[in-house]
Amino acid sequence: MSKSSLETHYAVVDIETTGGSVSNSRITEIAILIHDGEKVISRWHSLVNPEMDIPMHITALTGINDEMVAKAPTFTALASEVYELLITKVFVAHNVNFDYSFLRGQLAACGLQWDAPKLCTVRLSRKLFPGLPSYSLGKICTKLGITLVDRHRATGDATATAQLFSMLLEKDNEGMILGMLRKVSPEQRLPPNVPMAHFQALPESTGVYYFHDHKGKVIYVGKAINVKKRVVSHFSGNNGSSRRQSFLREIYGISFEPCGSELMALLFECAEIQRLWPLHNRALKRFEPKYGLYHYVAVSGYSHLAVGRLPKQQQCLKAFDKETDGVNFLVEKSNQFEIDPRFCRYGRSSPFRTAEPLPPIDQHNRSVDNLLEGIGNQQSSFIIVLNGRTQDERGYVYVEKGMFYGMGYLDNQLVPDDAEMLKDSVKRYKGNHYMLQLVMSFAERFPSAIKWLNEHTFQAHL
Repeated sequence: MSKSSLETHYAVVDIETTGGSVSNSRITEIAILIHDGEKVISRWHSLVNPEMDIPMHITALTGINDEMVAKAPTFTALASEVYELLITKVFVAHNVNFDYSFLRGQLAACGLQWDAPKLCTVRLSRKLFPGLPSYSLGKICTKLGITLVDRHRATGDATATAQLFSMLLEKDNEGMILGMLRKVSPEQRLPPNVPMAHFQALPESTGVYYFHDHKGKVIYVGKAINVKKRVVSHFSGNNGSSRRQSFLREIYGISFEPCGSELMALLFECAEIQRLWPLHNRALKRFEPKYGLYHYVAVSGYSHLAVGRLPKQQQCLKAFDKETDGVNFLVEKSNQFEIDPRFCRYGRSSPFRTAEPLPPIDQHNRSVDNLLEGIGNQQSSFIIVLNGRTQDERGYVYVEKGMFYGMGYLDNQLVPDDAEMLKDSVKRYKGNHYMLQLVMSFAERFPSAIKWLNEHTFQAHL
């Protein structure tokens, strides 16, 4: 054991929540065990009324339902007590950034600014118990002979984490834990108004990060495979332009949301930019298709197809970045389905003219219907199965009839067995052309990650 660990008290913490998003979810249960470097010396636990409904899949995982928390204290009522338990302690948790970010966010909402050094028992276990097949709490407890009672409940998980932490302290003969607490990266050149603790909380993994101004408003959203490294890059380099310096002076805080994969980070970044419309995000604001393929029926009863400009909120059969892409698509399809070019408007080009008699209306309209059906068949429903934020979950992207529908994470124990369950489990997002392009590009490159949906069933078992 590192002897210097005896001089430090640790708060070993586990929380349960209504979901994985700090901004949209709330804490439902907290357990805090105070560890003196040798053993647990005190315990504290409480259910928490999240003041919002607990999703069914969360209840299925944790066993915590709306009725159980209805008469529990709110986090606001518990905030001062939680703050006193955590202050001056080293914060310890399994996948520490999840618990830390939730507690820091909800304490801040109560007017309590809390920052603490923290240790992750996942990261420590990888270093001190290398080579294990899994570092999820359940799997590592089984490997190390730790009894884990009440899995996915705060007290049970915190108790197991504290036992694991005791073993890590005992194993740490070279003072690695103390070194991790003392380590300060020399590359940290933060803007003057950003607390060092905000930077220290950033993960070295995939996610979306936010820069906040002095009022807490988000002024920039970015994504990265390594969030900490990417954030550092914003503040390093020799770019001394007045625009950049002004941007840096506006940053008063940094926060983040972990993502299980680069695709999820890209999609979530885009969704957050649409939702927040940050001052300093420019590129994705402008990225929308400008042309569309339209179908209409004239007063004569003949079906027509046309490529034209795509105003905001306008619905079309298919969207294109360039007019030439739309024209080429319509030329190809009209030839394939033998549609008279007089009923096609190829962008701004002049209408096709000929003295030949028009085709029979029924025959022509059937050809157009066949073309439309062909486009519809290309717009299938499917899901993309991705890595989760931890080894205990998976990420899902849901595409419905060729349109991006939503995404989310599910615990491995809650793998859905039908499309409707999955659709209800993911979070609905307002998609756009850019997000759909990201999804379709990924689907082409990684077909093994795709599970096609046939009506309301999975074509392949997940």
